[in-house]
Amino acid sequence: MNTKRMCIAVLGTAALLLPAVLAAQTDPSASSGGSPFPSASANSSSGPASMSPNGPQVGSPGAERESLGAPGQSGQQLLDKQFVRAAAESGIADVKLATLATQKGGPDVKEMAQKMLDDHTAMNKDMAAVADSMGVMLPRKMGKDDQAESDKLNGLSGKDFDTEYLTYIVKAHWQNLHSFYMEASVAADPELQSEVVKSLMMMHQHLGLIAKAAAAEGITLPPRPPRPAATTAAK
Repeated sequence: MNTKRMCIAVLGTAALLLPAVLAAQTDPSASSGGSPFPSASANSSSGPASMSPNGPQVGSPGAERESLGAPGQSGQQLLDKQFVRAAAESGIADVKLATLATQKGGPDVKEMAQKMLDDHTAMNKDMAAVADSMGVMLPRKMGKDDQAESDKLNGLSGKDFDTEYLTYIVKAHWQNLHSFYMEASVAADPELQSEVVKSLMMMHQHLGLIAKAAAAEGITLPPRPPRPAATTAAK
């Protein structure tokens, strides 16, 4: 948000906007549309989430243990901390890959990637502030799968680069959209919940921008993956 007043307005209505965001999760074409986390979150190893070949999976197991298990914390509070670290690692990858796309992409991909870079840089900073308030130590680099994708993109150019980048990030955004929605519905920390809802709206907009760039470059994107069953998502 450009001003504190606008930020307060968005966060104050976040809970009301969430159903509309979720209802719009159909096809990316239906929407319009770097640096890693601050040093305050330093001194931790890579977080629990990483992009698989099919995109990032925020909320995956394997989080660092140094800020988990504090006495008096509920199970959901521990899961919130896992989610924050996972979102942080995914956000670092979004920024790094978008930076690469602003350098190597075609005209439409570069324009879209700059928007991704700006938005995810701001999102990373906001999430880092939430993490600090929760006592969560964040990762400082991409996960192994993200790094492998970055290495792969570094070896591509032209249409091959654009196709690989757009395909990868559209899958990433679909998966993160679902993970962030699940977190928004259960988060124990109100500040985290507000940040997650704000991020949901941003990522939904990005899906529209990705679809627009793909259409301009003549690239066919993979279809939206099916939503996991409720019992599976809960796990």
